[in-house]
Amino acid sequence: MTGSNDTPQRLTLVAVDIAKHYHDVLIEPPAPKRRSRLRLANDLEDFEHLANYLRGLKSSVLVGFEATGNYHRPLAYFLHCQGFELRLIPTLALARTREAMHNSWDKNDPKDAQVILHLLNTGLAQAWHDPMVNGINDIQELSKTHFQVTLARVRVWLTLRNHYFALYFPEIDRFIRSDHSVWLVQLLASFPTPASITALSEGEFQTRAWNLVGRKVSKRALLAEIYAAAQRSIGVPVALDSAAIAMFRLVLEEYLTLHQLREHIAERAALLLEGNSDSRRLMTVPGIGPSNALTILAEVGDLRRFRHHRQFLSFCGLNLSTLQSGKSRGQSHISKYGNARLRTALWMAAQTAVRMRENSFRRKFDNYVRGNPLDADLRRKAYTAVAAKLARVIFGLIKHQADYRPFFEHQFRVEEPSRARAVGAVSTS
Repeated sequence: MTGSNDTPQRLTLVAVDIAKHYHDVLIEPPAPKRRSRLRLANDLEDFEHLANYLRGLKSSVLVGFEATGNYHRPLAYFLHCQGFELRLIPTLALARTREAMHNSWDKNDPKDAQVILHLLNTGLAQAWHDPMVNGINDIQELSKTHFQVTLARVRVWLTLRNHYFALYFPEIDRFIRSDHSVWLVQLLASFPTPASITALSEGEFQTRAWNLVGRKVSKRALLAEIYAAAQRSIGVPVALDSAAIAMFRLVLEEYLTLHQLREHIAERAALLLEGNSDSRRLMTVPGIGPSNALTILAEVGDLRRFRHHRQFLSFCGLNLSTLQSGKSRGQSHISKYGNARLRTALWMAAQTAVRMRENSFRRKFDNYVRGNPLDADLRRKAYTAVAAKLARVIFGLIKHQADYRPFFEHQFRVEEPSRARAVGAVSTS
């Protein structure tokens, strides 16, 4: 209901402090009318009452609110469907402004509504990007559920490694190759203690365990090493039918269940994104797979809503910030004030990209750490630089609907025999 030429002085500004059961609403009509307050219950009757009240003011309306859990989502969607324009107030801006206005760190709902109204008046607000309106609600739910299941699986895995493995079979730890050793969990579900392995002959153990360890190149040698480790184990000897081993098996089954659930969610996500052109373009970029593509689309939505890649970097929290006062100037660091999950996805994609074969991201990483490849701090900065470059490349591909042009090798002649060097594509520099 708000035109592009409207200013805060010509608008009715509505500040909503979101809570679980009740919302505090502060309404400021155009001058010279006085402000009015409402206490809004989180139900349809009060939502409709607010919408009718705002329509009765006979002026354009701008509604501002702070994201609070998911309690703001129903009200925001309802007001959007009623035709009102919405603005999102960043949590950090609200906190800092409240401290500056009231010279105190204390807070309450009416005070927050006043601060939100002040930020609306000064234009310090962001456009609200509703997942339901923009068609990314399903992607977001899949991404968030995938993330929660992954966290639960990691917690169970750490419990297995730090408690059960260390207690009953410490030697098994050296066979772990990654945090996704599902084959090892399947093996321990059938053979949870060294005694359960050594109770069989080596041949019998290999026969029973052959299909449990997956597709290993040297499966026979691996099972022989596990059998030898079980013979020399220092694990606490407990009976196979004891309550302790029953609990061990219960946790092993929980890990396998979470792993299967995670795989099922990934399959659903692949089907959902199968016809999505943005997802297809994202997965052509080195380091970005289905999981990272899902997270990026869920957290960003439509990348085209950003006018410049610097806005996208700021949204990710990968923009550079510097403390400067007078002649003193500190080092530049990334702000980390953006979307943490998106920043994590780009960081993980950067780590994958630099381990792949020649590409411009790996070249950037190698150039960054060339001075001291073993310096952990320098490597961390290099990963950050690659993550920022990934963000810029992703933005350019989606914004301009262009396909990723991979890194190519250019052979050139030299007088002395030497290996050809790779030259990065201009579009990804």
